[in-house]
Amino acid sequence: MTSLPTVILTLSIAYAVIGALLLVVLVYARLHWSFKAVAVVVTSAFYVVSFTEMRGLLGWASADRLPASFKLLKARIVEPHSLEGDPGSIYLWVEQLDEDNRPSGIPRAFRVPYNDRLADKTHAAENEIALGHPQGGRAADFGGGDGSLIDMVREYVTPKTIMETSGGDSSTGEFLAPPAGAQGAVFTPLPPPRMPPKDEQ
Repeated sequence: MTSLPTVILTLSIAYAVIGALLLVVLVYARLHWSFKAVAVVVTSAFYVVSFTEMRGLLGWASADRLPASFKLLKARIVEPHSLEGDPGSIYLWVEQLDEDNRPSGIPRAFRVPYNDRLADKTHAAENEIALGHPQGGRAADFGGGDGSLIDMVREYVTPKTIMETSGGDSSTGEFLAPPAGAQGAVFTPLPPPRMPPKDEQ
């Protein structure tokens, strides 16, 4: 799972490379000064716009694969709506667990395609959490989770009539059967963290 500091570092390096390439072009290219001035203004505006818009993406649910093992914190079920062309989604707010069932302390939101069976199991897990019984899950039970930011953009580009199906994939808007693993997806009671063995005296 890519951490936020890694994403910020990657974007910073990418912006620095773009700025360096622009500097090389402006220094060595034989272009009119007005063209160079426009290039500087456009690039600067791009930095400002991309910075402000990227901050808005941080709160969006990810279509990436779920952590290998996780604790379910909260869920929201959005059922399909054929009139609006929405195939439905299940949003999971989860916290990654290590091999000793210790939570990472960094909750993240994920979106998986809707199907009735998974919705029922998710609703049951929410009821258990409300009763004070923590619930856990595994990525292996949710299929590949191969969605990406590009897939999310494609959802808004694809005509809604194409998405009018309860079997669609909410992250791509394509006619896809629900992942085989999702049919058997289960949430299970979360065992307590395994404590390290005490030093023998």
